Amino acid sequence: MHHTHLVVETRQIDPVEDLLAYADPARPLAWLRRGDGIVAVGEPFAEIRPTAEPGQTRLEALATFWRGLSAQADVTDPLGLPGTGLVAFGAFTFDPSSTADSVLTIPSRVLGRHGDRFWETRIRLAEDTARPTALETRPYGPHWAGTVGPGAQSPQGYQDAVRAALERIADGELSKVVLARDLRGTVPAGSDLRRLVRALATGYPDTWAFAVDGLIGASPETLVTVQDRTVTARVLAGTIGRGADADADTAASTHLASSVKDLDEHQYAVQSVLTELRPHTRALAASEQPFLLKLPNLFHLATDVEGELEEGRSTLDLVRALHPTAAVAGTPTAAAVSAIRDLEPFDRGRYAGPVGWVDADGNGEWAIALRCAQFTATGGAIAVTAYAGAGIVAGSDPESELLETRVKFRPLVDALA
Repeated sequence: MHHTHLVVETRQIDPVEDLLAYADPARPLAWLRRGDGIVAVGEPFAEIRPTAEPGQTRLEALATFWRGLSAQADVTDPLGLPGTGLVAFGAFTFDPSSTADSVLTIPSRVLGRHGDRFWETRIRLAEDTARPTALETRPYGPHWAGTVGPGAQSPQGYQDAVRAALERIADGELSKVVLARDLRGTVPAGSDLRRLVRALATGYPDTWAFAVDGLIGASPETLVTVQDRTVTARVLAGTIGRGADADADTAASTHLASSVKDLDEHQYAVQSVLTELRPHTRALAASEQPFLLKLPNLFHLATDVEGELEEGRSTLDLVRALHPTAAVAGTPTAAAVSAIRDLEPFDRGRYAGPVGWVDADGNGEWAIALRCAQFTATGGAIAVTAYAGAGIVAGSDPESELLETRVKFRPLVDALA
């Protein structure tokens, strides 16, 4: 049995114009942001789809598995950049009770880029001494278009769900719940899904563009990152819409920065993140004052949290501790998750769950799977389900929340068309 450990070799290579051109057209595995990132080449080395043991979540099972595998691996990595060495891509369900599966995929070969440096990593069993085949691009398949229409939650049903949520909020059961709706449809059999990943990566360079086990999207929301064992997380809580002109914009930002209610909500969110991360980190600190983060349509109060990863921990432990956040479930979280189970007529699957990668040292980058769709090969046409949600609070208007989901669907629906 002693030969079954992994041998992992990373080497620097000449620049590659398009990482995605080397990926599998039917099952791309990719993580990209501003041109940097990692893409799997060829068949995966392994896919782990855990079933939870009693008293243990699937995520705990994965963290334990990854820790054991990493400890046994023989890694040669002269570059030490984000995404070099032994890596696995992951996509996990939003709700632990989901019927969909969480997956950790270990590629057999990876191409990566960080700034002007490029690399190839090979992951194999110690006894597998076969020479690797030459790296070859796979030409992009023809353009394709998908059609999506209302899913399990119709536009009318969505507005009714928002009204039901508002009643629960009025009863004091919870102060915020994020409700989603779905669009379902198909894309033609044999479609080259790399086209969608490429469109999202180039169209939305500031998001995390991802493709993991048929889950493809471009997320604006980071969950947590670890590099050189430094943990960073950004807390966004407290929001106001941007003004129609410069004066209104200034007024909105000033209002948010001085709103006691929003500052209180923000501090509460910061404290809860510190509490969740503390068992897995050392020297954890948050800036004293939140800053204003300006997005195209919103201002957020934001705080950056930083610490050092505790020995023997990995980003998977942090992901487990932080998920689900108030940003994708609501406040208080447990009440919000229970309201989502009651009010959404579908299983979210991996929508709003953690998606990202982890390496042998516990480093990694994880986002929340938003602005995304799940593609499932059915033998014929490829089934696709897209999701979008909106945060419901007291005073929310069902019609404007429906419109907000429409805006959030747009990047994906446009790219599908």
